[in-house]
Amino acid sequence: MNMTVTDFTDTVPIAARLATGGSPPPAVHPQALLELPPGEARESLLAVHDILGSELPPAGLRIYEAGGGSTSFLPLQVLRRAHVTVVDIDEDQIRNNDYAQETILGDVQTWRFPPGSFDLVICYNVIEHLPDVEAALSGFCGSLKQDGLILIGAPNPRSLSGVVTKYSPHWFHVWFYRYVRGKKKAGQPGEAPFPTFFHPLVTLSNLEAFAKTHGLQVIYRREYESPRFPEMRARIPVLASLLDAFAVAMNFLLPANVDARHGDYHVILRKRRNERDAVHSQSQSQPSAGDAFARRPLPRQACA
Repeated sequence: MNMTVTDFTDTVPIAARLATGGSPPPAVHPQALLELPPGEARESLLAVHDILGSELPPAGLRIYEAGGGSTSFLPLQVLRRAHVTVVDIDEDQIRNNDYAQETILGDVQTWRFPPGSFDLVICYNVIEHLPDVEAALSGFCGSLKQDGLILIGAPNPRSLSGVVTKYSPHWFHVWFYRYVRGKKKAGQPGEAPFPTFFHPLVTLSNLEAFAKTHGLQVIYRREYESPRFPEMRARIPVLASLLDAFAVAMNFLLPANVDARHGDYHVILRKRRNERDAVHSQSQSQPSAGDAFARRPLPRQACA
């Protein structure tokens, strides 16, 4: 059996290494990144990985993944030095998770941890599915340590793909995943796509305004072409050409800095250390990690 590992720093197949007496290299990138087609989405995720690798503590790292399934978008060098806690409302997603040290069946909109619990909160392809994004974000920033980071990956509701997703029925999303993307298990329990709400805070400008008023600093922001476009160019070129032409026509009607194909974004937020920099903050006591407060839903709270 021929086995090849894709590694952007070393593209020599494992079989070739073994044939020459070498040892297989350790995996560098998560499968979620390797499955992305070449393009802006992969470029942006690699930039995110670089930032996380340099900004997060070298040891004793604690991560809260809000809505974590069987795949992580975090760089492997970060996962290897971290204790990861996953909260998800879907039993199948929790069951399929094999990289977290702790998994919790719960709702990220209401679940609360003690203040200062985590160095990083990641919410990737999740906030578009939440009816109350404000409650979830308040919980995320409340659980962060000072200088902690929040990574959000989400679709852009104002893009071509975002508008189609927002105003089309869920059965159409399942059809698209199965017959356009080739995901035969789409729509089955624990499998994407999931129902989408597109709360106003999913819109990037609204998310940035929330961050500003909650003591969070934007340190990375990029809107990029949805990976669905390069996927379709490879799988169904005729359909992709039609959509590309339609997107180009739409761009003539949009502001100069807006591209209808920019269907997704990454944003990294930092919790400001200085309280005077935070417009909206409040002091809170810090219960111990073993406190029952860590394991029960509580009312929303602002960043401390």
